[in-house]
Amino acid sequence: MQWTLVIPLKPLALAKSRLADTAGDALRPGLALAFAEDTVAAALACAAVRDVVVVTDDAPAGSALAALGARVVPDEPRAGLNAALTHAAAHARAVRPETPLAALNADLPALRPPELARVLDAAAEFPRAFLPDAAAIGTTLLAVAAGRELLPVFGTDSRVRHRASGATELRLTAVDSVRQDVDTGDDLRAALALGVGPRTAAAAARLLGIGQ
Repeated sequence: MQWTLVIPLKPLALAKSRLADTAGDALRPGLALAFAEDTVAAALACAAVRDVVVVTDDAPAGSALAALGARVVPDEPRAGLNAALTHAAAHARAVRPETPLAALNADLPALRPPELARVLDAAAEFPRAFLPDAAAIGTTLLAVAAGRELLPVFGTDSRVRHRASGATELRLTAVDSVRQDVDTGDDLRAALALGVGPRTAAAAARLLGIGQ
């Protein structure tokens, strides 16, 4: 079974505001792009993934991610994360209606293709399923079978919200790279400890005290 993944990305100038104390406003956009590039590259290297659709209104980021092999669609609704994901899911389904679909965070710089494959294989057992983040508060992946609606409810306390919406929570071990999203300096250090992709490693090396 091969999946289509939908990955949302804010305009880089607005992305990862909680990293400002760690990265500063000058380096923060580049760090956000590095996260997304390493996430997309790892996703495309996963044997369970057929293609990746990125939804973003950031033209330079879109060009960089398209160069990696992603299909890029604009965030036409411009009504927040869940509306963007719903729009991108509809676009993906118009191209490949027969494939299962998963929304994946763009800030998983330690993502490992075998671990992603394991999560997707587990999700395939359910009509709709999600993986909580490392903090056990949010969600890093929401998956649905072919013919099912994504119905994303990302945002504050999305673990509780996705569970309340009827999605099955995936309780997997040894998939830390799929759970470790990055919003804070501590998150970045945790991702670095797991082992990040080359673009994030290079960007982090420019931050004093990170990755040393």
